[in-house]
Amino acid sequence: MQRIDHPLLSSSLGSHKTLTSFHFGQPGSGHKIYIQASLHAEELPGMLVAHHLRALLEAAEAAGQIHGEIVLVPVANPIGLAQRLDHKPMGRFELDTSENFNRHYPDLAAAVEPVVISQLGEDALANVGLVRRAMRDYLQQSMPTTELQSLRRTLLLLAHDADFMLDLHCDCEAVLHFYTEEACWPQLQALAHFLGARAILLAKSSGNRPIDECLSGAWWQLAERLQARGCHAPLPQGCCSTTIELRGELDVSHAWAAADAKAVVGWLQFIGVLACQQPPQVPAALCPATPLAGSETLYASSPGVVVFTAEVGQYLQAGDLVAEIIDPIANTHQRITAGVAGVFYARIRDRYITAGGELGKIAGAQPFRSGDLLGA
Repeated sequence: MQRIDHPLLSSSLGSHKTLTSFHFGQPGSGHKIYIQASLHAEELPGMLVAHHLRALLEAAEAAGQIHGEIVLVPVANPIGLAQRLDHKPMGRFELDTSENFNRHYPDLAAAVEPVVISQLGEDALANVGLVRRAMRDYLQQSMPTTELQSLRRTLLLLAHDADFMLDLHCDCEAVLHFYTEEACWPQLQALAHFLGARAILLAKSSGNRPIDECLSGAWWQLAERLQARGCHAPLPQGCCSTTIELRGELDVSHAWAAADAKAVVGWLQFIGVLACQQPPQVPAALCPATPLAGSETLYASSPGVVVFTAEVGQYLQAGDLVAEIIDPIANTHQRITAGVAGVFYARIRDRYITAGGELGKIAGAQPFRSGDLLGA
């Protein structure tokens, strides 16, 4: 294992933050797997999974079982991790700009298209290498001027040439659920089943360029751009990425983390990155994949105390009662019911809501939304 510390651009005199990555295996010897945790820095289950996964990878490397390269970033956001306000963690948005740490990554397809279009040939693997080098050159030439920009650039330099990218997050209160782009689902289906995902949300693009879709989206978007310009050179999906929501913010336990790390190792064995005597079988799916555009977000139209009547992981029918909003002054209650049938996969942690606030999400099977599909 090699540890590399990456200094970030300092935001203030006399202080600086560092991003740390751990590297296993040998670059160029097989698939590259990139795994990061807690880009939303208050979402801690992924950090503990990374802790357990590191021990398993160290043992595998010592036994000569790694066929490829694995990069692990257990603390992907040292900026947000240090942000606290009134004793509360503030790791989702940078306090200086109010920008979400997992939005607004660059359009890599647009950046590399003019560089590669005249050089692509008939060799698909050579084309993948060409695009990755163009991405690396673009990122190396970009000059960040803020601490946040330097964090984004550093993460992308570590991950831009990965065959698979796993971004470990969590929700407020939730069952384990799995987001990926449609172009990546065939290659990542086994991972979702190893992890025991209870909801799987697919989209061609969810919008607002989170880091996982910045990386995987660049490939299908570039292929579409080239086709539109009459270039028919073969270009495979060079990176498959996913956001894995490891249940809720308080689901931080050695039992969960060890099980999740073991599931990731099982998938790495299944795809041949970790050698084993007998590759594990893919577990049976616990749910079907459904469109992200079919996910219903429930909102409160009035303020009050939230009383949930449905538990996360529960399968709901349209019309089922999900929660009540109690106004103890007016002595009223608002019934919140499911508008679609599906798994109630996430809900808020707080039990007081203001008017218009988000309450939870149901994974419906029929798409009905369009535009940007992710919240702030």
